[in-house]
Amino acid sequence: MKKYIASIIILIFTIQLNAQSRGVKIGYIDMEYILQNVNDYSEAKNQLEQKAQKWKQDIEAKKVEIAKLKDALKTEKALLTKELIEEREEEIAFQEQELLDFQQKRFGPNGDLITQKAVLVKPIQDQVFTAVQDIAEQQKYDFIFDKSSDLTMLFANKRYDISDRVLRTLNRAEKRQQMSNKQLKDLEKKEALEDMEDENPAIAERRKKLEEKKAARDKLIEDRKAAAEAKKLEQQEKRDAAAAEREAKKNGTVNADDKISGEKTTEKDSTTTSAKEDKAAERARILAERKKALEDKKKKILEEREAAKKAKEEKKNEPKTE
Repeated sequence: MKKYIASIIILIFTIQLNAQSRGVKIGYIDMEYILQNVNDYSEAKNQLEQKAQKWKQDIEAKKVEIAKLKDALKTEKALLTKELIEEREEEIAFQEQELLDFQQKRFGPNGDLITQKAVLVKPIQDQVFTAVQDIAEQQKYDFIFDKSSDLTMLFANKRYDISDRVLRTLNRAEKRQQMSNKQLKDLEKKEALEDMEDENPAIAERRKKLEEKKAARDKLIEDRKAAAEAKKLEQQEKRDAAAAEREAKKNGTVNADDKISGEKTTEKDSTTTSAKEDKAAERARILAERKKALEDKKKKILEEREAAKKAKEEKKNEPKTE
C-alpha cells in the first residue's frame, strides 16, 4: 500500500514537472476585429445601420411635429378656451409619450437595435468559439482570451494574437463547401503549411526567402529569353536587308531607302531655295521703297524751288507806286 501511494505521489510530481518545463501557452482573439472581417456580418451590419438611421429620422420628424404643436398652442393660447387648451396639452403629452415609447422600442436596452444585433452576431460568435476550441486543441493552448470582452487586458503582445488564424479557419470552412476532393486535399496541404508557419515563424521566413529566390530566377530566365528573341529578330532584319540589297543590285532598281533619302534631300534643297528667294524679294522690296521715297523727296524740293522762283518773278514785275 505504501509503495502504491509513493508511486502515485511520484507520478503527480512528474506531471507537475513536465507542465512547468513545457510552460503555459496563452493566446487571445479580438472579436470585434474578427466580426469586421467576416463578409456576412459586414453586410448584415450595414443593413441594420440603415434601419437604425431610418428610425432616427422618424424620431427627428416626430420631434419637429411636437415642436410645431407647442408653438401653435403658445401662439393661439390667448384666443382659446380653457377646455381647448387642456385638449391641446393632452394631445402634446400623448405625442411625447408616443415618441418616448418609440425610442425605447428601437434603441432601448431591450430594443430592436440591440436584439437584432445580438441575433446577427450569435451565429458568427458560435463559429468563432468552435474555431477557437479547435485551434486550442490542435495547438495545445492552455488559455485563450477575448481582447474585446469585459476582461481588462493592460498589455497584449501581438504575437499571441490568433485572430487572423481564427479568420482563416472560418474562411476555410466556407471554401470547403464549394470544393472538389482534389481541391480539398490541396487546401489541406496549404493549411497545414500555414499552421506550421504560425507555430514557427522561422519556417515562414525561410519560405519567403525561397519564393524571392524563385522569383529572381524566373525573372532572369525571362530576361534571357527576351534578349535572345531580340538578337534573333535583329539578325533576321539584317539578313532581310542584305537580301533586298542584292535583289535591287541584280534588277538595277533603286533601293527604297535611298529613294526616300533622295526625296528628303530634294525637299530640303527646295526649302532652302524658297527661303533664299523670299529673302531676295524682301530686299528688293525695301530698295524699291527707298528709291520711291528719294524720288518723292527730290520732286518735292523741285516743286518748292519752282514756287520760290515764280514768287520772286511776280514780285519783280509788280508796278512801282509813287
